[in-house]
Amino acid sequence: MAELEYVKLSDSDVQGRLSALDGWSVANGKLVKTFKFGAYMDGVEFAGKVGKEADYLNHHPDILIGYQNVVISVNTHDVGGISPYDFELARLIELI
Repeated sequence: MAELEYVKLSDSDVQGRLSALDGWSVANGKLVKTFKFGAYMDGVEFAGKVGKEADYLNHHPDILIGYQNVVISVNTHDVGGISPYDFELARLIELI
């Protein structure tokens, strides 16, 4: 795991780190990705696994479960933007 700090990353730092995350983008000050599934329950199970990783890291995203998709949005409220913790959680989610 990379060195984690609760510090707001600059826009250029965020853009530089995005290249390591397939399909993630920045919207409304958050890292965001939509995951597609063949069935509703697949998305529900995925969201549960995301919740476990978030609890492990003690850094919790917004999870929107829709029909055949799950939208993950994450930022660090305490710093008012995106921090290394958001990128670490995104990395862990990609491992699911």
